[in-house]
Amino acid sequence: MSDEPIEEPLVETAPPPPLVSLADELALEAERQRQLELENDERIAREVSRLSRRGFLTAAAAAGASYGAWKWLTTSKQMDYLHWPLRRVLRMNESVAEAYFREARLSPTFPTSRITRPAKLNGNLGLDPNFDPSTWQLRVEGAAKPVVLTLDDIKALPRREQITEFRCIEGWSMIVKWTGTRLADLMAKFPPPDRVQYVGMETPDRGYYVGLDMQSAMHPQTLLAYALNDEPLSAGHGAPLRLAIPVKYGIKNIKRIGTIRYTNVRPADFWAEQGYDWYAGH
Repeated sequence: MSDEPIEEPLVETAPPPPLVSLADELALEAERQRQLELENDERIAREVSRLSRRGFLTAAAAAGASYGAWKWLTTSKQMDYLHWPLRRVLRMNESVAEAYFREARLSPTFPTSRITRPAKLNGNLGLDPNFDPSTWQLRVEGAAKPVVLTLDDIKALPRREQITEFRCIEGWSMIVKWTGTRLADLMAKFPPPDRVQYVGMETPDRGYYVGLDMQSAMHPQTLLAYALNDEPLSAGHGAPLRLAIPVKYGIKNIKRIGTIRYTNVRPADFWAEQGYDWYAGH
């Protein structure tokens, strides 16, 4: 056996990795974040594109449905001067309004300090500018026999005053004081036949006309008014006699009444013929 030492084989080792400075680490992390943001942006762009296509298709479908509904509505049959689906909706509104109406349900009244001065004018339909007040008469038709009344005849009936809100269907309102007689008092003196359902009214030239259900006509706040805010009615406010009915919108408050008619046929109504609600209560 030899006493010479045995040489160990040399083992090659990999050099140690180079040291990475903090600046290099931050740069690497920034690059990694940038790549993640790019990937995220691409993913979002793909999703937006997908949703945009869906949105376009949805909008196109909605537009098509809307056009179809409009076409169906505008080609539907007429019912009382309006396309029947719209008239059916108004009739439903009338039914609801009539269901909660009570003669004992009064419109709010106000102190004189709340009166709107000057009272706003609202329309001149049926107000012939050449009208001569001295020729005015009120005809009551549909009773046992026709009656013709003067303003003095109206003023001989019980006098009533009330300060109530006049509400226009356009959205504005005012507080006014009315002086006159109840329509119910005139009807008591010149009664309609039994079970009459409606009262129609029109101006002397029939340029304006309204219809009332009997419950509204008999309401204790429904007045035949000849004074407004303690002054005789002006021509613009319907002299010499107009309707003041605070349970209805202004379109029912006919000015310069020339005829009152009792009837079982629902009376023609100017604005109902233009597509508005016939009942017009609030």
